[in-house]
Amino acid sequence: MRYIIVMLSMLVFSCQSTEDHGHPHDEDGGHSIASEEKPALDYTVWTDQTELFVEFPALIVGETSRFAAHFTVLNGHQPVREGSVTVSLIKGDKGIRHSVDAPSSPGIFGPSLQPKEAGVYQLVFELKTPAYSDRIVMNDIPVFATMEEAEKALGGEGENGNAINFLKEQAWKMEFQTAPVLKKEVFQTIPTSGIWKVAPSDYQMLVAPATGRVSFSSGVLTEGSAVKKGQVLMTISSAGLTSNNLSAEIQKAKADYEQAKSEYERKKELYESKIVPKSEFEQVEQKYLVAKTNYETLSSGYSAGGKQITAPMDGFIKSIQGVNGGFANQGDALITVTSHKSSLLEVRVSPKYITELQNIQNIWYQSKQGTWSSLNEKGGKILSVGKEVEADQPLISVYAEVNEGVEMPEGSFTEVQLAVGSGDEGLAVPTGCLMEDYGNYSVIVQLSGESFERRNVTLGKRNGSEVEIIKGLSVGEVVVTKGAYQVKMASMSGQAPAHGHAH
Repeated sequence: MRYIIVMLSMLVFSCQSTEDHGHPHDEDGGHSIASEEKPALDYTVWTDQTELFVEFPALIVGETSRFAAHFTVLNGHQPVREGSVTVSLIKGDKGIRHSVDAPSSPGIFGPSLQPKEAGVYQLVFELKTPAYSDRIVMNDIPVFATMEEAEKALGGEGENGNAINFLKEQAWKMEFQTAPVLKKEVFQTIPTSGIWKVAPSDYQMLVAPATGRVSFSSGVLTEGSAVKKGQVLMTISSAGLTSNNLSAEIQKAKADYEQAKSEYERKKELYESKIVPKSEFEQVEQKYLVAKTNYETLSSGYSAGGKQITAPMDGFIKSIQGVNGGFANQGDALITVTSHKSSLLEVRVSPKYITELQNIQNIWYQSKQGTWSSLNEKGGKILSVGKEVEADQPLISVYAEVNEGVEMPEGSFTEVQLAVGSGDEGLAVPTGCLMEDYGNYSVIVQLSGESFERRNVTLGKRNGSEVEIIKGLSVGEVVVTKGAYQVKMASMSGQAPAHGHAH
């Protein structure tokens, strides 16, 4: 979903101020401490790919205004380091534009415009990078006829006294991420736990195809070892056995096959010449096919060392039943291989939820420690829901097939949330944005590019990696999901960050 939120903060520079939020930039795009009499504006726009925080002196007819356009790639919250930016000032079908081919410093582009006529315009930024392109439009941008008109229009606004200043350059140098407050379907959940198991369809048990001595293909073959499809895992050798000697059986099967083949080819010529009846030929043909199948089955995977046991898929060794150097009879279990492409999750729930379990909508689980996944989003499915409990197992089991690689070992526990009933529409944010103080929760809201606010919130239902916000936020606002505590510490430092650094 594409979302655009435009925050306008209009500030007036004084000759004495060095900590004003609407800080000017030097010729290279750096934050400058030089005084500036012209009123300044700053805008922040979010698209689904980019955050643009732009500062510029008020647009006045005949005067050049230089833009300090901070471009951030939202995925990873890193500055745009390569690319070009074109800024256009458009009114009707006319306008002016200016392009810069590279950032003056990482993330910051400095195009300039000199308006020729007062009025209300559209300001358009076109970003082109090697990875992607974006177009950001700002409407109702004023162009003033004189400096006095700009000062009169913009001089009455002040900044939010509760705002926390946190520069883009600070955010770009750390692990930082933001996310919009979205309206989503939120479900009532049953918090519980589950046990990871291997899905029955996801592993194969290999058995001894013949009687003989077991030899591992490598000196060390252990549970958990990675294997490739077709890789030789073991060899069954019957050399030296007086009975069930595979080598001798293969030789005998080969002789029977060659004899049956010769007889088949001879009878076939006679049958085609109408010398022997069809029934006689069919008997010979059947004997030939049986001998051929028997020989091919015995000789398949056989080498000088014996019968080879190969991996049927890419995956891991789940368990080893055979013993290196030991003896195995035909049909004995030797080794079990699993692909781990899917897993079986057994969720155990109190019987008091038996009614709710008849209407499970989704299951959230942790495929690895601290990372939530959704059964529906990953294409998994619920296999069964238990109907009764026993004395030694007083909980109801819910089985689900998880269609993704799970890093947790088989038999380990995971946190689980069962979504039940019908969902209600509510505001949702990632749980990573929450800060807790003695049971009270708050989040950091991004007001504009470098302006933030700490906001107390009231929580509702938790759905995996997201939590419902009942009070404190509005749809479309942007919250900090990574780096919130660093912004909080900036508010506790007692001073605003200095703007005198260059890029």
